[in-house]
Amino acid sequence: MKNAYSRILFLTIPLLFIIISSICHAGEKPILIGASVSLEGKYIETSFMVQNGYKLWAEQVNKQGGLLGRPVKLILYNDKSRKKLAASLYEKLIVEDRVDLTLSPYGTPLTMVASEATEKHGYVMLASAAASEQIWERGYKYIFGVYALADRYFIGFQDLLARQGYESIGILFENTAFNISIAKGVRKWADRFNLKLVYDNGFDDADNELPIILKQVMGKNIDGLIFSGYSPQCYQFIDLMKKADYRPKSLSFTIAPIHPDFYKKAGPFAEGIFAPSQWEPDERIPFPGTKQFIKDFKEFTGKMPSYHAASAYSACQILEKAIIQAQAIDHEKIRNYVSSFDTITIMGRFKVDHTGRQVGHNPILIQWQNGKKEIVYPGKMSTSQPQFNSSGE
Repeated sequence: MKNAYSRILFLTIPLLFIIISSICHAGEKPILIGASVSLEGKYIETSFMVQNGYKLWAEQVNKQGGLLGRPVKLILYNDKSRKKLAASLYEKLIVEDRVDLTLSPYGTPLTMVASEATEKHGYVMLASAAASEQIWERGYKYIFGVYALADRYFIGFQDLLARQGYESIGILFENTAFNISIAKGVRKWADRFNLKLVYDNGFDDADNELPIILKQVMGKNIDGLIFSGYSPQCYQFIDLMKKADYRPKSLSFTIAPIHPDFYKKAGPFAEGIFAPSQWEPDERIPFPGTKQFIKDFKEFTGKMPSYHAASAYSACQILEKAIIQAQAIDHEKIRNYVSSFDTITIMGRFKVDHTGRQVGHNPILIQWQNGKKEIVYPGKMSTSQPQFNSSGE
């Protein structure tokens, strides 16, 4: 290497997407950090945010001289949103590529299988984009959550419904670990908020089942309806509701509404829709570094970040802090530091319990109002008051 700094190198081969970003002096051995990302399939939209959170962090760390004086090199493989492929890729990263560290893929299903490989080999993993309780029910020692758990996602929505005097609620969900955990939480909090659960149904085949489910939902008197699925299924159900000219008094979705282009995709139907979020790209969020991160991410990608980008970046911040304290790439030391942290990232508080579950961070609730996202819960972080019946009932 003739220059003091090397350029970012992009190399693409089948199933491989490698990003190298290093600026340290010639002869220094890079710290290899591996992960899989979804360049295809149903996680492509959210995984875009995750991978660019990782890339932004790596670029900034290298501009500051690297980690422990060594450049950081990201090795990112395309998992195509497939569990079996993700499992094999993490095994390859550890055994064949001999990466020093790993980052998580997007979503609970992929994180579940990826963490089987990292746990087996004693690698720390910060689960930057997964929230199902199942991840932390296996007794693993090396995986730590960044998100608030899925069973707490709709506390804010259900609290607001109860305060509004609404009495009934419905939940339909994809039968995957993350969405099943959300449904479990909705049932628990419905009881605590004295909301009658009048519809509760899971689905496996969205194409065939959602039209039938919508007809069932339309036959119920539901004040607040929750749809829990990944983005493609959310848009699919929205299209069905539009065609049926149906909308309950209050409507909330997971994942899709937190993306900055949701209104463009859903159209005026987006108005008034609620969604749980782990973080929002609002400069009024009172966490250190938030304003700068929003600016940097927008310059880096040309897009506003979603909470998936912020959580990925925060996971890297936590990992970086643990490595600096350990002064070595030693997974036992890194694990001990991460498990003891009670700290603040751009996402907010980070603190895990003895199982690795995130217990310091809480979700917020957004609502689309006048064509833009507003934070409506909790009150101390709100940018607007919640609105009900904005599109009729």
